[in-house]
Amino acid sequence: MKLKVTVNQTEYEIDVEVEEEERQNLGPIIIGGTGSHAVPTTASVSAVSSNAVVAPLAGSVARINVAEGDEITAGQVLLVLEAMKMETEITAPSAGKVSAVLVEPGDPVQGGQALIEL
Repeated sequence: MKLKVTVNQTEYEIDVEVEEEERQNLGPIIIGGTGSHAVPTTASVSAVSSNAVVAPLAGSVARINVAEGDEITAGQVLLVLEAMKMETEITAPSAGKVSAVLVEPGDPVQGGQALIEL
């Protein structure tokens, strides 16, 4: 690759050779483990029911606003997650009935984890 460089109002043409950087594979990243013997969790997002409302991010359950058997409307706040001192409202994707509440206040949750079954 040729570049033009100006130094003190004098132009120079410079040939530059660009080498590709070799990337390193870091391996699995384990969050929440301790030491070198940490074992990754085996929670599977693919095992979540299609009627489940899932956590969009990791955090802890701050409040639950519904109970099993409640009739809900689309957009209704079902529960609130807290992550990094910020609260995120989890809303109903559609109207329906709560068939199961899978978490309790204070529970830690991971992104993709089922919270409520509709």
